Amino acid sequence: MTNSEALHVTFLGCGSMNEAILGGLLAAGLERSLVTATVRRTDRAAELRKRHGISVLATAEDGDANTLAVADADVVVIGVKPVGVVALAREIASALKPSALVLSVAAAVPIDLIEDALNDGQPVIRSMPNTPSRLGKGVLSISAGTHAGPEQMERARALLASAGTVVEIPEQQIDAVSAVSGSGPAYAFYLAEAMAAAGEKLGLDEDISRLLARETVAGAGFMLAEDGADATALRRAVTSPNGTTQSALETFEARGLMDLIAAGARAATERAAEITAELRQGPRTGG
Repeated sequence: MTNSEALHVTFLGCGSMNEAILGGLLAAGLERSLVTATVRRTDRAAELRKRHGISVLATAEDGDANTLAVADADVVVIGVKPVGVVALAREIASALKPSALVLSVAAAVPIDLIEDALNDGQPVIRSMPNTPSRLGKGVLSISAGTHAGPEQMERARALLASAGTVVEIPEQQIDAVSAVSGSGPAYAFYLAEAMAAAGEKLGLDEDISRLLARETVAGAGFMLAEDGADATALRRAVTSPNGTTQSALETFEARGLMDLIAAGARAATERAAEITAELRQGPRTGG
């Protein structure tokens, strides 16, 4: 996204995911004067102002902070917890410009629930980012709502491209994306934890073991990020026949590591579906 577009971007909520996207966009050159964010607490607002040099409003100080923040926005990024997305959409509906693009990065909240809470015709796009977006190394999906045409999709793509690789998918696949790339960084961090713990059990100093695990996982990630990189080919290239790496990998296979990862991803998608069902049920039961 270039500064010449002069789009005003508002972030509603600035938890880890929204701040990750915000950080990636600012690092890529998004003009700070065109960015507004809202948070609940005044101390969090002050922290973000100092860290990012942007305008941040606190709802604890001004109950109209969200509507004020979106009044001139061309893109509104909703990044609050899933349970609060629909209520927030209702809150800002009357303040939005008809042309403003609403981009939701909340997991498990379907587009139709957001559209129903907004004015008819408001363009909505749903995205599933991940935390490496803060470094410009994220993976971010985009899925079009009923009123989001090619122009809005291109706007979302251009905005999010500064934070990483953008892929367009149908909304029906977003829970699977969440299970692979949305939750994926946690899997990689968990692997680094496990490697470090294994090193300690083998007699390595705790700090050395953590360093080895951290840098190895990070370095492998850089190799995977190279153009044309293939995980299977890279694995085979470092696995000598009858060598130490092969022994380790055969143990992983015998213990069913692939199946465990698949089961974990399946559990993530099932939980996302459960949350979606709970959100759909809420308005009907008055809860």
